[in-house]
Amino acid sequence: MLTVAIVGAGPLGRWLALAAARAGYSVFLEDVMPSNLHHAREALREQLGPEALPSVRFVSTLEDAVRQADLVIDCVPDELESKLEILWLLDRMAPPHAVFATPTMHLSIADLASCPYRAAQCIAMVADARRFAEDEARTMQLRTAPATSQETVALVSSFWGALGFTVDVVTS
Repeated sequence: MLTVAIVGAGPLGRWLALAAARAGYSVFLEDVMPSNLHHAREALREQLGPEALPSVRFVSTLEDAVRQADLVIDCVPDELESKLEILWLLDRMAPPHAVFATPTMHLSIADLASCPYRAAQCIAMVADARRFAEDEARTMQLRTAPATSQETVALVSSFWGALGFTVDVVTS
């Protein structure tokens, strides 16, 4: 089973951590703000119960979150500078095989994938964080860059499939 690192314990990060844990994934949830991690721990304890909570590890450093990750999902603001910075950091800290998935509504995955050295392992998820968890259609659109590998598409599609989503892949 994959190890998933989620960067950012705000509403989207908490929802992803909960959904991934319920699907049986090992999850590392990271946030630099201790209060966000505290709120996430409490929310997940209510949802998962104390016996299931060990599948989610709450960490305060990016390095601790991504050290063992197969899939890294960043939940940083959907702004070019924030996304480029996090991808640059992830590229240096995550294992060479790790795939980076970034939720965005407007940014080009081709532009974002040009930042790390592993453009083949970058993919965008078209997600509006405000409505993400309430998506009744349960469809996740993945946007690929020209360099995105089929292995990356397969891994991220499998992840979303395990969460109960239908996946629609679009090449940018």
